Amino acid sequence: MSPETRIRVLVADDHFIVRSGLASLIHAETDMEVVAQAADGAEAVALYARHNPDVALLDLRMPVKSGAEAIELIRRDFPNAHVLVLTAFSGDEDIHRALEAGALGYVLKGTTGEGLIPAIRAVAAGERWIPKDVASRLAVRSSYEALTAREIQVLKEIAKGKVNKEVASALSISEYTVKDHLKSIMSKLHVTVRTEAVTAAVQRGIIEL
Repeated sequence: MSPETRIRVLVADDHFIVRSGLASLIHAETDMEVVAQAADGAEAVALYARHNPDVALLDLRMPVKSGAEAIELIRRDFPNAHVLVLTAFSGDEDIHRALEAGALGYVLKGTTGEGLIPAIRAVAAGERWIPKDVASRLAVRSSYEALTAREIQVLKEIAKGKVNKEVASALSISEYTVKDHLKSIMSKLHVTVRTEAVTAAVQRGIIEL
């Protein structure tokens, strides 16, 4: 196949071995080629602007700028950009955040090449690619009430091991307000203790440790 008709792919992942493996997998396809590799979200944005690939294959958790931030910046300057997320994170909030940012597809790293290559072709053609396992995780989100920005701040402080008084001091709010937020957080996450709230929030991708 001539270079002009190949699907040109940008690969962005902060792990060198993962990037190299993905590049080898893609290069093995006669209708694809890797035109650039990025080690963080900011580099992915810069390389997208330089190479204008047919597909940007991005990890979700990367240094400097996250995958979601990179997607937003790429889509801001290139509204028709075709972005496919390839990540190990399967939380419903992770998935929602990526799709809201503008990703056309979401694939988990546990998938095989037989699952990734068709996804790249589909996204290159402008099609959405949401596998059943991803769709089922995203559907879970509708059973939860969204946390407010302040509740997420409180939860992040609790995840650091802080007691209510320390959380109150860090956020310049009263200890009573912290308790009120914590009660709401546990209700929304369907848990009964603060440690379960942190675990549930991490698993769903609401916060990172």
